[in-house]
Amino acid sequence: MVFRRFRIQVILRLLLLTLSFFLLFYLLDKTRYNVTAVILTAVILIQLIFLIRYVERTNRKLTQFLQSIKYSDFSSSFSDQGLGKSFEDLNRSFMEVIEEFKKYRAEKEEHYNYLQTVVQHVNIGIIAYSRDGKVDLFNNSVKRLLKVRHIRLISDLEKVKKGLPETLLNLKAGERTLIRLSIKDELLQISTYATEFRMRGEDYILVTLQDISSELDEKEIESWQKLIRVLTHEISNSITPISSLAATVREMLLDEDKDELLLKALDKEDLEGVQGAIDTIQKRSQGLLNFVEVYRNLTRIPKPNFRYFKVSEIFERSQQLLTPRMNELGISCSNKVFPPDLMVTADPDLIDQVMINIILNAMDAVKGRDNSEISILTTVNNNNRVVIDIKDNGVGIKPDILDKIFMPFFTSKKHGSGIGLSLSRQIMHLHKGSVSVKSQPGEGSVFTLTF
Repeated sequence: MVFRRFRIQVILRLLLLTLSFFLLFYLLDKTRYNVTAVILTAVILIQLIFLIRYVERTNRKLTQFLQSIKYSDFSSSFSDQGLGKSFEDLNRSFMEVIEEFKKYRAEKEEHYNYLQTVVQHVNIGIIAYSRDGKVDLFNNSVKRLLKVRHIRLISDLEKVKKGLPETLLNLKAGERTLIRLSIKDELLQISTYATEFRMRGEDYILVTLQDISSELDEKEIESWQKLIRVLTHEISNSITPISSLAATVREMLLDEDKDELLLKALDKEDLEGVQGAIDTIQKRSQGLLNFVEVYRNLTRIPKPNFRYFKVSEIFERSQQLLTPRMNELGISCSNKVFPPDLMVTADPDLIDQVMINIILNAMDAVKGRDNSEISILTTVNNNNRVVIDIKDNGVGIKPDILDKIFMPFFTSKKHGSGIGLSLSRQIMHLHKGSVSVKSQPGEGSVFTLTF
């Protein structure tokens, strides 16, 4: 409406100016109106000046208005007197738009202050930085945790720990890692979790940092207690009969009634008893040595030799090995990979070992059940990480032992060693991944490998 009235004003002024020109040309033909022609010429010049000023005033107002928006200067006011209703409407529209921008800016500042308050209040360290290492945001928890006052660039954290900036810059979305820091003679275990976002056309990394030293110490003590219980149980099972048999053999061989030890005379039956006892001691001792060797092997997992290969290759190798046994037990097995050409970076030999361990457990769980089935599904989760789900419709795992199945030497099987799942968890840990389980007794279990 404003610009329509502006157009009408300009048209009227141009019509008046055109009429003045026609009148001037007419007077110039009449020599007796020379004075009038001069006056009319002056009037035309005045009209031109007023037209130019009218148009330029509008342009100046538009320029002032746009610059106010550009530089967020909402202190400008637009008001004119005596320039007509069109300018009054234009000025009112300018002020209304500026008021709306004022409200929007106030809301934006309130929202920013609210987020800043939340970010600064949380007890978890938060730091956001661009890929070139420029820090955009960090909260007070980061200052307290890392004992720094200001962080302008990620490289400033080099003084906290050598190599820390490179570790943070190399983090990928969804990746978790544990960073050990020694600050003022205090050992910190910092758990980090990274995510990525895009802002103003630039990629940023948001990392949370949390000191989990106390939690790790608690878990470590708990793990040691569980491990010691298992070790003492296994060792006691071997040592107790050895001790008992040794005492029996001593009674059979030696006479301690007198001050000196004498070798008893043994008949054939006694000799057979001594031989049996010695054989049993030898077997139990060898079993104890084997147990110690297995435990030693758990701590000697080779360093992964990473390769980039198709996930489907894992299933091809495991099925080739286990299909005959599955057919013998009447177990059906299916695997699906989405997308079919999905790739993963891992050590194929170690991952084959993990897959075989878990599939063998699934076979034991479904053995003897109707419609025994194992299904394997591979996808990419929301954090762009490869996830393999191995699902069975077996007997499931009892809730009271679900948190123990990854413990070394713990097994609920009659002939199990209890090292398969523990070994699998260690291998996945070496791949910066994890293995987890969900189970319902009587319905089945799902083991999940996350890379």
